[in-house]
Amino acid sequence: MCAAIKSNGQFENRPRAAAISMLGAMVILGFIDNFIARISETVGVWQFVILRSLFMAPLLMFMSYVGLGSLRPKNWAPVLARALILSTSMFLYFGALGLMQISEALAGLFTSPIWVLLINAIVQRRRIGPWRVFAVLVGFCGTLLVLQLGGRGINFVMMMPVAAGFFYAVSSIATRSWCAGESALGLLGANILVLGCMAASVQVLLYFLSLDTGGYLARSWVWPISDVVPYIVLQAVGSLAGVFCIIRAYQMDEPSNVAVFEYSVMIFASTAAWLFFGQLLSFWQVLGIGLIILAGLIIAFRAKWSEISPQSSR
Repeated sequence: MCAAIKSNGQFENRPRAAAISMLGAMVILGFIDNFIARISETVGVWQFVILRSLFMAPLLMFMSYVGLGSLRPKNWAPVLARALILSTSMFLYFGALGLMQISEALAGLFTSPIWVLLINAIVQRRRIGPWRVFAVLVGFCGTLLVLQLGGRGINFVMMMPVAAGFFYAVSSIATRSWCAGESALGLLGANILVLGCMAASVQVLLYFLSLDTGGYLARSWVWPISDVVPYIVLQAVGSLAGVFCIIRAYQMDEPSNVAVFEYSVMIFASTAAWLFFGQLLSFWQVLGIGLIILAGLIIAFRAKWSEISPQSSR
């Protein structure tokens, strides 16, 4: 069991263990995602995702075999629909990682809490309150500083991680709304399946329609690839380990408590990029990362306050 059980039959929260598990996941993911820039020098994003999915498949089956969850969804349609949305987010994120610094890609991806609030307010007609409106403005300013949109202008590449954050937000809402009661391993397996199938479809289209541009986003199948296989294996194993630690963290404590620690990935990833690849951040980018983390903390703590005090609308 991931959480101890009290004498009254309820699960006992383990905040320290949950925090350690989440921080461990962020260390792993912040480290391994840096290597996608190296992978992008040899293979395209679609080939990378295909190979990553193939390496992850037997590991997923082993995890199911040892009792970590079922790979078979209870309801295929909502699970696959969620996987399609999340896969779109991951393609945009992986694509961005091969074209910009990891801190910039993460800044866009971590606009997802802001998108969740906006979707709740605009689509679901929920009142979000002044503190969360303030958080949206702070996070938006932080994203502008990290992506340096004022100096480089707005283009497709710079908006990729922001779009990834939007689809990630939609998938988060879908997870709660459509996939309640589904196994975490089943959701992960469906996502890997859809990712692999989507990547394979695009790879085939690139070949038959002669759309190969030689760039990371539109590159035909490359062979041999012995120089990047270790990095792809690292991505596959590290991703599964990281996601497993995230699942454990959310099982051991309240989501509003655990989510705060996800923002540490921006610190770990930027530190790894500096230590291993010499990527430096400007003062304004560091400030932007701080603002994004601050926005996330405000959103998380206001969510926690709402759980404690249901009458609060902020």
